[in-house]
Amino acid sequence: MSSLAWGLPLLILLIGGGLYLLFRIRFLPFRYLGHAIAVLRGRYDDEHDEGQITHFQALTTALSATVGMGNISGVAVAIFIGGPGAVFWMWVSAVIGMSTKFFTASLSVMYRGKDSAGEIQGGPMYFITEGLGKKWKPLAILFSVAGLVGALPVFNVNQLTQAINDIVLKPNDLYYGFTTDLGIGFILLVITSIVILGGISRISKTASKLVPAMVVLYFILVLGILVVNIEVVPKYLGMIFTDAFSASFFQGDAFLGGAIGGLILLGIKRGAFSNEAGIGTAPMAHGAAKTNEPIREGLVAMLGPAIDTLIVCTLTALAILVTGVWQSSDANGVSLTATAFENGLPLFGKYALLLCIVVFSISSLFSYSYYGTKCMSFLFGAHNKKYYNIIYIISILVGATTSLSMMINLIDTFFALMAIPTMVATIIMAPRVVKEAKRYFSKLKKPSTNH
Repeated sequence: MSSLAWGLPLLILLIGGGLYLLFRIRFLPFRYLGHAIAVLRGRYDDEHDEGQITHFQALTTALSATVGMGNISGVAVAIFIGGPGAVFWMWVSAVIGMSTKFFTASLSVMYRGKDSAGEIQGGPMYFITEGLGKKWKPLAILFSVAGLVGALPVFNVNQLTQAINDIVLKPNDLYYGFTTDLGIGFILLVITSIVILGGISRISKTASKLVPAMVVLYFILVLGILVVNIEVVPKYLGMIFTDAFSASFFQGDAFLGGAIGGLILLGIKRGAFSNEAGIGTAPMAHGAAKTNEPIREGLVAMLGPAIDTLIVCTLTALAILVTGVWQSSDANGVSLTATAFENGLPLFGKYALLLCIVVFSISSLFSYSYYGTKCMSFLFGAHNKKYYNIIYIISILVGATTSLSMMINLIDTFFALMAIPTMVATIIMAPRVVKEAKRYFSKLKKPSTNH
């Protein structure tokens, strides 16, 4: 199912669609990165605007979902199959993803809807029904149904369990197979239940504290590894570029008649998994931001893929490449990243990595539950969303006790099914965002009298 869903049509939709959006807006958002950072820092916040959380909380909630295992183990999976060149195609997907995020988040504020409880909500299912009208509702339903499965935490939990086993339990002979996995799953189930039953404001408050601190710690750790291996850093940076077009280390399935096609698909798939641009999850968090200026939220959302893929994924990739473990180790996923940290910072590297992994994973658990309950409310009414949390919490045990390949394929499939309605609706409504952006940016240029 996964390879069927991630065929040529979806690739054209995500990358072709993203490029179309990038040229439609003539790279405009990229010229306002400074302004985006000012918005994020709260310079334009207004208490009276509609919405539930601040720009900063919306971005950190979206980032706590995206800066997760996709960055730590997804990158490892990409390099394991594709070698250094896969990183280049992840970068390409990030730059295109920035324009996609700008459009999807702007739309989710432009066309907010109300759920059955009368709460204001944003996200693809609302901008499809509010922006395109009733006859497009099947598209919104497809998104929400796929979202129910796509938001399940199985991949995150799977990789977190693997990390705890590999880094702490197995070296100390404390691993007892299925029983241990189930035990870890149970502990995660308890922690997650406490937070997610508190709703979006508790989720966003927790995320806005945890995520920035962990990104900084992760940054410092990888910097340490790069300093230790400084003599090979230029070589591998070069290889990311040269190997992107030669695919000499690629070991996966060919695509469009060759290894390079397979490598491009791999990089874009793992890039989309890591920054979720075009999938439609992040707009659900951005749609809850306190703002009456859609473009402002679009600019904040656009920073997501930059932080997520261009910074965090590149750090992981360099750590794996410069330590050489991608060629000397049979490990895959999070275990490969752990091996790199152990080689690069022998005494404490893997334990510091474990701390980052625990925070990234657990914060992802919080945000995804929010996405799933939004889909549930849209389909079955807000009064039924509590039932989703029960399914969600039980699925934690499934993720902890199953194989990596099954979990990756499951989530990949449903991410693909979420991307189709999100991208189709975004491309149709793109001209409306361009118009709104022109209005917003021309207003910015005029000096205002009241500020």
